[in-house]
Amino acid sequence: MIRAAIGFVLSLALCAAFMPFVISVLGKKGASQPILGYVESHKAKSGTPTMGGTGFILAAALPFAFLLRGDPSTALVCLIVAVGYGAIGLTDDLMKVKSGHNKGLSAGWKLLLQLLVACAVSAYAVFGSPAGTTVFLPFTDKPVDLSWFALPYYVFIFLAFTNSVNLTDGLDGLAASVTEVFLMCFAALLVVCSGFAPTDAQMNELLLIAGFAGALAGVLCYNRYPARVFMGDTGSLALGGLLASLSVLTGLGLSAAVIGIMYVLGAFSVIVQVISFRLTQKRVLLMSPLHHHFERKGIHENRIVGAYVAVTAAAGVIVVVLTAVLS
Repeated sequence: MIRAAIGFVLSLALCAAFMPFVISVLGKKGASQPILGYVESHKAKSGTPTMGGTGFILAAALPFAFLLRGDPSTALVCLIVAVGYGAIGLTDDLMKVKSGHNKGLSAGWKLLLQLLVACAVSAYAVFGSPAGTTVFLPFTDKPVDLSWFALPYYVFIFLAFTNSVNLTDGLDGLAASVTEVFLMCFAALLVVCSGFAPTDAQMNELLLIAGFAGALAGVLCYNRYPARVFMGDTGSLALGGLLASLSVLTGLGLSAAVIGIMYVLGAFSVIVQVISFRLTQKRVLLMSPLHHHFERKGIHENRIVGAYVAVTAAAGVIVVVLTAVLS
């Protein structure tokens, strides 16, 4: 646990110190975020540097590599996956910056690349990791063997997490704040599920979680409203890949979905909006994802972020407490 605490502090300090340099470089290179024309209230954000995710990924990875001990397998795979998804996001961001509008990789290419990574890691989870085809029911330590269904389920988890976290990254500090709380709650859940005696592999997972949580705390110094830098798809896809791989390789995907309820609601709001418009030519929400609906209702960004964080924290506490009591 001490290593995890040290990792958190080092990543926070490294990210907080490193981000001004990243912001300066991005600004000089003209790597600014193209703003969606139909998000009227965001026009003032035009020119804000993007791809800040590169900074916090590095800030999380370096202390993790330095403090890694014992069995590194699961944690190392999770980090590689996060970097892999971050690379997809970086490609998308670079194309947006070069073109000067908010269209980078086509939806088809982005989905294909995400799917390739998801299939590779899901196959590893089934055939090469201790998780195998076993998942744990929410609020309990009861394992369920998914057998042949595990592979498509894991792929679904990856696509769901990466895209829902990406959709959540629409307001200053929103994705970073929600993910910060998610990681804290997930770490507590992992400790509870280990019987408060984590193995070497679980300690390294906790170290990785602490590193990213610390880095996110550091990046929030610059990403909170009014943001001086955006994470970009580089950051949001990396975070989605991290959460998905942690969920799959620990068998805690169902509990993770409860903790990440705001990711779920954001993605669900987009699905409902699209289906409603195609079937009836009417919109259920003023705008999707859900956080933009609240914006259109006149609610300030900070209040929306605060509400998302509060709901995530409440869901996380409920999951952790019930798991501790019922296991």
